[in-house]
Amino acid sequence: METKNLVSEIRKLLPGGDCTGRGGCGYATCDLCAKAIAEGAATNRCPACDQTALDAIAALLGRDPVEAKPLTAFVRCSGSAAGKARLKVYSSCDEAVKSGFTADECKFGCVGAGSCVEACTFQALTIVDGSVQVCKDSCNGCGACAEACPQKLIAMVPEDASNFVPCNNQDEEERSYKLCGYSCVGCGDCAEACPEEAITIIDNRAVIDYEKCVGCAACTVACRKKIIVDTYHDLTKLKPTVAFVQCRGGWHNHEVYVKAGITSCHQAAQHDLPDHCSYGCAGFGDCAQACRFDAISIVDGTAKVDPDKCVGCQACVFTCPQHLPVIVPYKGAKMVPCASKDDPETRKKLCWVGCIGCGDCVDNCPDGLIHLEDGKAVIAPENCEDCNICTYVCPKNVIVTREMPEYTYVQVRAMAAMKGGAAK
Repeated sequence: METKNLVSEIRKLLPGGDCTGRGGCGYATCDLCAKAIAEGAATNRCPACDQTALDAIAALLGRDPVEAKPLTAFVRCSGSAAGKARLKVYSSCDEAVKSGFTADECKFGCVGAGSCVEACTFQALTIVDGSVQVCKDSCNGCGACAEACPQKLIAMVPEDASNFVPCNNQDEEERSYKLCGYSCVGCGDCAEACPEEAITIIDNRAVIDYEKCVGCAACTVACRKKIIVDTYHDLTKLKPTVAFVQCRGGWHNHEVYVKAGITSCHQAAQHDLPDHCSYGCAGFGDCAQACRFDAISIVDGTAKVDPDKCVGCQACVFTCPQHLPVIVPYKGAKMVPCASKDDPETRKKLCWVGCIGCGDCVDNCPDGLIHLEDGKAVIAPENCEDCNICTYVCPKNVIVTREMPEYTYVQVRAMAAMKGGAAK
C-alpha cells in the first residue's frame, strides 16, 4: 500500500478528535502523527489509541502488536487555597499564575481559570464549583490538558489506577496544614505503610509509582490527613484512629461567650471571662467548619464527633484553639471528656460534668492505664481493655464509653499489609 494511502488508513484509526499538538505524540496534528507512524514511528505513538486501534494499525503495517497502556488525566489539587475565587477573572491560568499569589495562598495549586478545559477537544474536563473534574469515560489520555496547565497539576495515570494523591503542594508541613485541608504534608506515613514501596516523598509531597502500586488500601489507611483518593474503598471505614473532644459541658461556656458578643472559637480563646471554664469548648464550630467529612457537629454548645464519619485526619486538632480534639483508636476505648487545668474545687463550681480528680478510677484500673494530670484523669486508650471498672467507680459518671465498631474486612487486610504492621 502506498504511503499516502497508509497515512489515510492510519488516520482513520486514530481517536478522531485533534488535540492540536498538545497531546503526547509530539506532532501538531493527527495527520502528521499518522504520517510519522506510516514512516516508521511506533504504532502506539498516539497515547489516546486503545488496544483495538493499535492492533489494527499493527496489522495494517505488518508489525508486531504493541500492548496499549490506557491513561487518564488526574488533577493533583482538591482545594481552593490557590486563590481560585480571586483569580477567576483572568482569561487563562497562565495569566492568573503570572499575576502572583498572596501570602496566605498556595502557589502550587489550581487557579481555576480553565485553560485545561479549553485545551481538551474531547470535552472530558469541566469546572464544577471552581474545581476541575475529569470524566474518565470521555478522557482518552491524550495529555493536552497536562500540557496546558502552567502549574503542572495534571498527571496522566493508568486508566485502571485506584489510588491518587490530589496535591502538588511543596510547602513545609506546618504551612501546608494552615493553607489547605486537602494538602499533602509530606509526613511519609503512606510511604512507610506501602508494602510495595510504591510511594516516595518528593518536594514534601507523596508521589505514587503506578508501576509498583497494586491498589491496596494501606496508604489510604495510613494517611494522617486522609486526602489520598481511593476509588475502591470507603474512606470513612479505612481508619485506625478518630477524633475525640475532651469536653462535654460546653453549653454553659457557649452561653457566656454569646452574651459577650463573641462569634468564633478563636475569638473566645482570647477572652478570659468570669464564671466559665476557660479550658472548655466554646461551641462556635470552628472545628466543624474545618472538617471535610461532616463528622463534627455542635450539640448544646459542645462539639461532638461522629466516629462513623470521622477519618482521623486531624483537621479539627489543628483548628481548635483550645486543643480539645485528640486522636484516639478507632477500635473504641474509655475516654475522659475534660481538659480543665483548674483546681478540682473550681472545676466543681464551673462544670457539672467535669472530672473532679478524685482518683477512684486510677486506684481501680487493673491495667494501670489511668493517671491524674492537672488534677484530672487521663486514660491511655491504646491499651484499654474496655473492662468498664473505671466507669463503675467514677462518682460523677464522667468517663465516656465510646462505641467499639467492627473493623471491616478490607480494614483488617489493609492494616496487615502495612510494612511492620499487623491486623489487630
